[in-house]
Amino acid sequence: MSRTVLSLIALLSSLLAAAAHAAPAARVASPDGSIVVELSTDNDGRPAYAVSRKGRPVIAPSRLGFLLLDAPKFERNIEIVQPRTRGFDETWEQPWGERRFVRNHYNELQVTLKEKAKPFRSFDVVFRVFDDGLGFRYVFPDQPELKEVRIGEELTEFTLASNATAWWIPAGEWNREEYLYHRTPVQQVGDAQTPITFKLADGTHLSIHEAALVDYSGMNLTRVEDRRLKADLTPGIGEGKVIRAAPFATPWRTLQLSDDAAGLAMSNLILNLNEPNALGDVSWVKPMKYVGVWWEMHLDLKSWASGPKHGATNENVRKHIDFAAKHGFGGVLVEGWNVGWDGDWFGNGEDFSFTQSYPDFDLEALSDYARSKGVVLIGHHETSGNAAHYEAQMGDAFDLYQRVGVPAVKTGYVADASQAKVTGIDGKRHYAWHEGQDMARHHLKVVTEAAKRHISVNPHEPIKDSGLRRTYPNWITREGARGMEFSAWGQPGNPPEHEANLVFTRLLAGPMDYTPGIFGMKTRSTDGIATTWAKQLALYVVIYSPLQMAADLLENYEKNPAPFQFIKDVPVDWEDTRVLNGEVGDYVTIARKERGGDNWYLGALTDEDGRTLTVPLSFLDEGRRYTAQVYRDGDKANWKTAPQDIVIEERELTRADTLTLKLAPGGGQAIRFVAH
Repeated sequence: MSRTVLSLIALLSSLLAAAAHAAPAARVASPDGSIVVELSTDNDGRPAYAVSRKGRPVIAPSRLGFLLLDAPKFERNIEIVQPRTRGFDETWEQPWGERRFVRNHYNELQVTLKEKAKPFRSFDVVFRVFDDGLGFRYVFPDQPELKEVRIGEELTEFTLASNATAWWIPAGEWNREEYLYHRTPVQQVGDAQTPITFKLADGTHLSIHEAALVDYSGMNLTRVEDRRLKADLTPGIGEGKVIRAAPFATPWRTLQLSDDAAGLAMSNLILNLNEPNALGDVSWVKPMKYVGVWWEMHLDLKSWASGPKHGATNENVRKHIDFAAKHGFGGVLVEGWNVGWDGDWFGNGEDFSFTQSYPDFDLEALSDYARSKGVVLIGHHETSGNAAHYEAQMGDAFDLYQRVGVPAVKTGYVADASQAKVTGIDGKRHYAWHEGQDMARHHLKVVTEAAKRHISVNPHEPIKDSGLRRTYPNWITREGARGMEFSAWGQPGNPPEHEANLVFTRLLAGPMDYTPGIFGMKTRSTDGIATTWAKQLALYVVIYSPLQMAADLLENYEKNPAPFQFIKDVPVDWEDTRVLNGEVGDYVTIARKERGGDNWYLGALTDEDGRTLTVPLSFLDEGRRYTAQVYRDGDKANWKTAPQDIVIEERELTRADTLTLKLAPGGGQAIRFVAH
């Protein structure tokens, strides 16, 4: 045999060997087969996963692993052993939510990644693949070689397989999550928070986030090169970003996938990757609309601090209670009621008492007065990020609320990022990041301690939402983005595109207490409220929260009863939700059916550009006629020049009809479909 032939045989053998090595060692597909995940190792034993959808690559091979502080890294010289798969299909019922019933249908792949040499450590990777995306997490077993896991960094990567447009906000900056969204090519992403949303070159929409963030640091993303993004865990208070005793599982790293933006907003993936309700009977968790002593402080008409401008007075709170009772609102939020707001409270919080009222506020008497009128007080605990100080009083504070009948509390963590305060294992106070492991523990402690007293929690300046409301249904909503108050005093305020960004970014994680419903459009912010009145109404349908505030001054509602009627009518708890159309940052239309009733509600909104949307009404129930109570932008409506131009009219419709929605610049439309 000639030397040439031998060389060709040798080359062919090496190519076959390389091909065999490159073949995936483990594979799993979604129930409908459209999404495929492949797990493999390279020549150095580095594990990687890849994702394709409808036969096209979405995530190119991306690394997995860890850097540890006191042990060699988990990253190379690893083999895949014991692949095992299973399918799962259930439908579960939410006690409250965007839809009553949720299907949880996935195929699962669990593999063990084991070192080929001593000390033969291992960890598992679990992939759950749904028809609309996937989640994966690491599971550290109990093993002699790794009793305590001290994580310096995750090596998890997300390498986009094609160019994409990204919508993102920066990570590691002073103002936590409260930034306006950037829209850039993926190559211009820096350090980004999650959820981060992409539109790939072929139109596929992708959102990267996490689910079930428990006793672990929140995950940000940093771009390494080109389209390769890597996990960047939030720092801890000492050495390491996460310290856990084995066995334990990390949060899920999630990828939601859809043909379009509307499909992303329809996904239940984040919820489904969380554990079922751990609290048992949660009938005491009550979604509601509320008014409050709040907006007047942001307009500098009242103050949180005591003195002549104090907002939380007996007289002012009674006025709000009377208004709530008259117009059918369930609650009244009161901020600034407790001692500690005088002086420099921002980022300190040491002076707050969570049980002692200012002299001009009688908590027990006001709670009794509210209850006599069918209303409850919503409590407020501003901590200034001082979790340690709050935890020292939290039990007594919740006991007080339970005794006087306050069933929900809004908590606050106003402090520059990295300036939260926690108590370390050394018993000393430490500065911490809002989404580090210690604050993840703190937030869950607040929720579980509140649950013992049948109190719901609505944190502002919170840790990110990762779907834990499924496990702890009293974690009813939260802030975690730029809310309406930025349009009261922000320089700049929230621009017209802001809400159309939120729907397809922040709101993919869960509900947001955005505090809509403003009719007084001139504020301390240069542009004031950058919407029309009709868009303010549409926000009650578009931005989901089971606690929804009518945030404006009471007199603005009393002077405008016609548009205020929609705020009074719109529910906060839903049987079903349909996202009818949308483009990230441009526009969206959402329809929701009330829970326990037959009526549907629709909200549509746009950015700074006026546009006309065509919406088939096929979501309406078969065989029913509806009176559509329409609240739309008038012909002259414009967020800059005529935000108050609104037309209110009625039409008779069925599911066979199609609506044409004309939205003004910065405008919207809200419709109540009353079933006959």
